[in-house]
Amino acid sequence: MDIISSAYAQGGGAAGGGMEMIIMLVVFGLIFYFMIFRPQSKRVKEHKNLMASLSKGDEVLTNGGLVGKIAKISADNDYVVLSLSEQSQVTIKKDFITAVLPKGSIQSL
Repeated sequence: MDIISSAYAQGGGAAGGGMEMIIMLVVFGLIFYFMIFRPQSKRVKEHKNLMASLSKGDEVLTNGGLVGKIAKISADNDYVVLSLSEQSQVTIKKDFITAVLPKGSIQSL
């Protein structure tokens, strides 16, 4: 028993360990914020701006890999009608649009 008591006396106990734990938690919190939360919130903001800037005639790329021209869009509805060719049209949610392509991209394919 004497060995255990002397080990606690030499180690200084757990008095300094509490402050070190708080510092480590703050460091991990900052790492989490700058590596995960902040970039994700930037991506969400950019996607919202993309959704607001969509208009009829824009050539877009979807999550599924479809490339088409917006044939019909409405501000109060979350759906967009894409014209894939002269004969085919597809209705998708606005959220599935990932990028607006430059004009003439469809004809170059």
